[in-house]
Amino acid sequence: MRRRDLLSLITLPALSWAQEKSKLKITGIRLVNVKPRKQPPAYTPAAGAWSTQYVEVANPMSIYPEFKARRELFFPNPGKVPSFTVEITTDKGITGYGNGGPGGGPVVVDHLAKLLLGRDPFDIERNWDICWRSTMNYGRMGVTMNAISGVDNALWDIVGKALNVPVYKLLGGEAKDRIPTYCTGNDIEQHVEFGYTKLKLAIPHGPADGRAGMKANLALVERARKALGPDGEIMLDCWMAWTERYTIEMAEMMASQRVYWMEEVLQPHDYAGFGRLNAQIKSTRIATGEHEYGRYGFRYLLEHNGAAIWQPDINWCGGLTELRRIGAMAAAHDIPVIPHGGGLNGAAHFTLSQINAPWSELFLPAPGGPKEVYQMFEETYNISRGPEGIYMRPPERPGFGWDYVVS
Repeated sequence: MRRRDLLSLITLPALSWAQEKSKLKITGIRLVNVKPRKQPPAYTPAAGAWSTQYVEVANPMSIYPEFKARRELFFPNPGKVPSFTVEITTDKGITGYGNGGPGGGPVVVDHLAKLLLGRDPFDIERNWDICWRSTMNYGRMGVTMNAISGVDNALWDIVGKALNVPVYKLLGGEAKDRIPTYCTGNDIEQHVEFGYTKLKLAIPHGPADGRAGMKANLALVERARKALGPDGEIMLDCWMAWTERYTIEMAEMMASQRVYWMEEVLQPHDYAGFGRLNAQIKSTRIATGEHEYGRYGFRYLLEHNGAAIWQPDINWCGGLTELRRIGAMAAAHDIPVIPHGGGLNGAAHFTLSQINAPWSELFLPAPGGPKEVYQMFEETYNISRGPEGIYMRPPERPGFGWDYVVS
């Protein structure tokens, strides 16, 4: 049976709590500014500390010298196309918060809000479908899915709070006691000293840098391998910056370093290219999905056999409702799902509840801070240590467990 035919056999696990009306009604939807209730002390990172915004990282704009040095040179003007948090209130005083992706806020307040007022927040599937069908004429990917994600996540937060359980229990409970994590960033020695055995490196160079850039990429991987030793895992974040030929050459150069995966080596719409690389490269795995949207985008990826690991982002892919669908499709084909930013953005609830979701991504605060910074990091993410290095758990508070101060 072909992959396309198998799609019709995929079904989602039933949600027992969704079979009854909640007797709640949505009364308000607005955008809010939030911050964690407990704030770490401010500090100046150590000299040379890595940051995705202020050091060179390979990206799709690297072919243009005027934008190459830093992502901030081509990102939107600060605060003008932001990610957002939506607050949804109900007539029983239960309030949910959901995070969505860049540019989605106006779609929420000027379109989706009027369609959802008065509805039961427990009608997760119907509410999602209303948002999807109503924006199809001008969206389907990108900004409209960013908007749907925020609304959907806020509704899940309401359901958890109404039932007084964390979101992972709404999804079926624990599939594991704790989640192994990997750390993203190039402060390699700090991450290893902290206890990480899995590192994802932000690759600095792409085709525009020629052979010298390839050698510099290899040197970064060799540095990580030296710090980790032979048994640690190394992943590469290539952020849509490479080409097929470049990827093949880099895989050959790095074969001896035992790289676990290469992530987003091509632009996200190049499903055929991902498929060719996934079939040809044997020394590592191809991973992608951070900038993919919804189950239909991941269906294209599946039909091209484009990746060995899928990485949807809960704030961009359509929210937790759509992440469940993507996860079910992946599980039917034994493709692991490791959500982008999954330790930070609420997707840890999904990961804890799914056999097919093995790891979460975290970012350690930059080196050079007082010890309180790293103690707060450990408290926030329920950090523990074990055979796979650093582990985490999502909050046990109801809903997603955000401890926000709203302004």
